[in-house]
Amino acid sequence: MLIKLSGEALGRAGLDPRALESISEQLCAAHRLAQIAVVIGGGNFIRGASLAGLDRVVADQMGMLATVLNGMALRYSLESKGIAVLLQSAIPVAYAAPLDPIEARRALAEKKLVIFAGGTGNPFVTTDTAAAIRASEIGAKVLLKATDVPGVYSADPKKNPKAKLYTELTLDEALEKRLHVMDLTALTICRDNKITIRVFDVFGPGNLEKAVRGEPIGTVVRP
Repeated sequence: MLIKLSGEALGRAGLDPRALESISEQLCAAHRLAQIAVVIGGGNFIRGASLAGLDRVVADQMGMLATVLNGMALRYSLESKGIAVLLQSAIPVAYAAPLDPIEARRALAEKKLVIFAGGTGNPFVTTDTAAAIRASEIGAKVLLKATDVPGVYSADPKKNPKAKLYTELTLDEALEKRLHVMDLTALTICRDNKITIRVFDVFGPGNLEKAVRGEPIGTVVRP
């Protein structure tokens, strides 16, 4: 399965050593249960779409580099715990292997944990879309979106206290209702490749391991 981790899972502003340690421990537990790949975001450093005053292409390129920083930190933390890790980047950098889905599948078969950084390598595209593409490339049947909310709501629960929390949806329903599961491109890719999405709060104790086990947590969005 593939886990989409936001950059904020590693810190609200930059890297938080305690957050990095917590996520690493959870990934170690998950790795014992399944073949795991991770797509990491970079929002704790830079969120390209929200950088005012910069050309969007440049801002998104900076955001993709931020995901590589997070990937390097996560790799180091996991390897220090005895986990074999392959870090691949969709943008050429000296500190990560180039993107290669075949090599990634081989690494997963060898019980390595694979981290995908660099987004898709293109501007104007979110790491949600990168996660859907990478999940499709490695043949993942489940995409776990680790967030800071309990699941998918009918509206923004911070603005509407009456917003409904869904426990289960179809991808067609999510697309039709334009629910904030993932961006529309990511949802379409998951629907076309029959990938189930589970959205859950990664900050709850043990939630990542529960999600990997398939326990009833968060919102399940089925093809």
